[in-house]
Amino acid sequence: MSTRIHRAIVFALYQTTVAASILLLPLAVLTRQLGVTLPAHKIVQRLEQAYDATV
Repeated sequence: MSTRIHRAIVFALYQTTVAASILLLPLAVLTRQLGVTLPAHKIVQRLEQAYDATV
């Protein structure tokens, strides 16, 4: 039972992070033009790996 809960939590975090990354895309484009890169892709990749490990 705890694995289902853990999997659901990781999946929800992953989906929330993807949605937040999409919403922050205009800010990321603006900061990239200024020479600063936002590391959102690292967070998404880590959560994707964590979710894949639970499945």
